[in-house]
Amino acid sequence: MSTDRLALFTVVYPGVERFLAGWYRSVVSQTDDDFDLWISLDGLSIDECRAAMGARRSKINFLAASGKTPARIRHAAVGLLVEQYSSVVFVDSDDLLLSKRVESARRALERYDLTGCALRIMDEDERDLSVTFQPPDGDGFDTLLPRYNVFGLSNTAYRGDLLRRCLPIPDDCQCIDWLLATRAWALDAEMHFDPVPGMAYRQYDANVARVLPPFSGAGITRATERVLNHYRCVLNGIGPFRKGRRSLIEDACRRAESFYRAIMNSAEVLDRYAEALNKIKPQYIWWWCVAHPDLESIWKN
Repeated sequence: MSTDRLALFTVVYPGVERFLAGWYRSVVSQTDDDFDLWISLDGLSIDECRAAMGARRSKINFLAASGKTPARIRHAAVGLLVEQYSSVVFVDSDDLLLSKRVESARRALERYDLTGCALRIMDEDERDLSVTFQPPDGDGFDTLLPRYNVFGLSNTAYRGDLLRRCLPIPDDCQCIDWLLATRAWALDAEMHFDPVPGMAYRQYDANVARVLPPFSGAGITRATERVLNHYRCVLNGIGPFRKGRRSLIEDACRRAESFYRAIMNSAEVLDRYAEALNKIKPQYIWWWCVAHPDLESIWKN
């Protein structure tokens, strides 16, 4: 049965242990602490997780998830949470919650179905890089979401009824956050992005989606393959699209496919593109490195 209480959800995995103490301190330092903490264990035991966190909170809900894909882990957890909670706040366990993260999410969910917040970007050692992750000024979600993502699994919160409608998550899905947000947009959900940072986002080598340059040719190729996986999951999935929105995804997919062919067919094109990408003004959003419109003359014939 759904309640008005929030669930705060994350996943832990080998390699994240060194960040868990700081992450946990940020969890227990929230101005709004009226939530239940849920942690999926992907390759770590409860004892290992508690020891790394230095956990003082007596009530932590752990979910065993060893041996499953990242998508299946999150699908199982989300499916459970939406049956028990009216809202779910997602956070990554290698990031830090700023003190009002939960308070701001709860307030936004009183009005919106899905809310995201800006991210203060820090380096691996938690040094503030004076950069804020947020959508470009003037870009609406119809322009943004077909090609880029700003709704991650560290900076979003969903009403449970919307989140339930965004399932299932395909087992091979690599961009789970983008898939959920795209389905919410396709369902015409009320979406919101708070320009006030609610998280400190750690940019380091283990990030799936790099935001800060420099970008390597190999990194651009991997990013493009993940973007194409996203489009396959969205377009092959179930569920309705608001009129015109499927065509926006299809157009973005064709563009990414064209870009991928160009960089795979010519190492010179990829090298020139990477060099030019690292010289232009960065956009602090996920997947902006793929098929950048200002560099079409390099890859588009």
